[in-house]
Amino acid sequence: MENMEEQIKNVIHKLRPYLQRDGGDIEYVDFKDGIVYVRMLGACAGCTMIDDTLKDGVEQILMEEVPGVLEVQNISSAL
Repeated sequence: MENMEEQIKNVIHKLRPYLQRDGGDIEYVDFKDGIVYVRMLGACAGCTMIDDTLKDGVEQILMEEVPGVLEVQNISSAL
């Protein structure tokens, strides 16, 4: 059985084409204490819908597919 981090990366990999279709992208950064840290790229980085994309899309899917994921947070590309 794959570890939790690999499961998270696999789900994010499946989501990337949907974001790329609109000119955006997502990059896995880290997983700690139930929180998945990602970096939103391209059109997603400056989009006004980023919170909806993260919370209603990425976070919901990760929480459903990877037990133990509690939240998803965006890390600014400036960090």
